[in-house]
Amino acid sequence: MQFEKLTAEVESAMKSGGVKAAKEVCRNTPGPVASIFYQGLDRSNESIESAEKAVIAYGGVQMGQLEKNVSWISLFIALAPMLGFMGTVIGMIQAFDKIEAAGDMQPSLVAGGIKVALLTTVFGLIVAIILQIFYNYIIAKIDNIVNDMENASISLMDILVNNKK
Repeated sequence: MQFEKLTAEVESAMKSGGVKAAKEVCRNTPGPVASIFYQGLDRSNESIESAEKAVIAYGGVQMGQLEKNVSWISLFIALAPMLGFMGTVIGMIQAFDKIEAAGDMQPSLVAGGIKVALLTTVFGLIVAIILQIFYNYIIAKIDNIVNDMENASISLMDILVNNKK
């Protein structure tokens, strides 16, 4: 896991160059875990509780950053079948309009409208299924990153506590 490598680098920097060196490691490392580490290290000259509060608060900010715009995917997951069903209704209306205009019920009259109805339903469902798979993949990735952030936060607190001794 990447956070374990960062934890080892931060711990090594703390031993060799102190908090300033550890903060430099975090500054030069991209990602939410390094940002959380930096916030905790920035408050390390205060109490451990202060550093822990900073880590927790900034962890919430990072989690919000990871989850922003994910709601748009869930919106499109909900809209795709609705648009498909709207196409179904429009197709059936077309079919009944043709029956009404002809004054007679012939399968060839309604086939086009029913075809439109079924195609729009299928495409709406296909789009929703693809987006749902994509959404679940993104959520799983975010959950893994959040778990890494939580584990890294615990590791950082351990490093800070051991450094204070």
